[in-house]
Amino acid sequence: MKRRTFIGKSAAVAAGAALGAPAALEAAGAAPRPARAGLKHSVCRWCYSGLTLEELCAGARAIGMHSVELLNPEEFDVVKDYGLTCAMAFGPSSIPDGFNRTEFHEKFISEFKELIPRVAAAGFPGIICFSGNRRGMDDETGLEHCVQGIRQIVGDAERHGVTLCMELLNSRVDHPDYMCDRTEWGVELVKRVGSERFKLLYDIYHMQIMEGDVIRTIREHHEYIGHYHTGGNPGRNEIDETQELNYPAIMRAIRETGYDGYVGQEFIPSRTPLVSLREAVALCDV
Repeated sequence: MKRRTFIGKSAAVAAGAALGAPAALEAAGAAPRPARAGLKHSVCRWCYSGLTLEELCAGARAIGMHSVELLNPEEFDVVKDYGLTCAMAFGPSSIPDGFNRTEFHEKFISEFKELIPRVAAAGFPGIICFSGNRRGMDDETGLEHCVQGIRQIVGDAERHGVTLCMELLNSRVDHPDYMCDRTEWGVELVKRVGSERFKLLYDIYHMQIMEGDVIRTIREHHEYIGHYHTGGNPGRNEIDETQELNYPAIMRAIRETGYDGYVGQEFIPSRTPLVSLREAVALCDV
């Protein structure tokens, strides 16, 4: 299941569709993760469609995580009830239809101006946004259009203390024609917008597919990155030894930059979901 097929669907799923929360951890003999002063750990809601949001929140809390992310406003109170935050809320733009198309600006600007105060009032730190697909548009035109649109909402983000993050996605496998598919393009966009409240969401899985050289890129461009996502390559599977990325080394590189934000686990679990999640968090807790 890809994220784009999940976005917009109801968070409600059939109760009991999968082994739930702390019970799943206990059944597999996986104790809660001891608290450490490392990275702040988040999990992307869409990867766990077999669990209700309540089950996922209970499991995340039992593991010792801090956040369940990629949520809509009607879901905010659920994570707060479990003592969690939402590190990255969904914004009005979508992967194919983003800020590079000026015909969407009026709608996006109006909806972002309504959403930003709601995210701030909930005490959440960030909102995701997207460039949109190229559809024949050249990169420079796309940059300028994104700058024009984002500058009309970034002042609201500054006033409310919320960071807007544009996600870097691969256009080779998962999202053909997506414009913000290279770190260099995204960094240039952040520079042109010129606000500490607009940064990149660096998805390690996607950028491994597009560019590789993940650790060097993080070290060179960390000041332009406001959030990270994980995922095993190939296939956005488990982030263990079955895939090609060395996540403990990547997490150490992120910590060495002084990053104090959240890392969102965004892989598709192939085993008992919460046990896989617990193991991934432990792997990244360097």
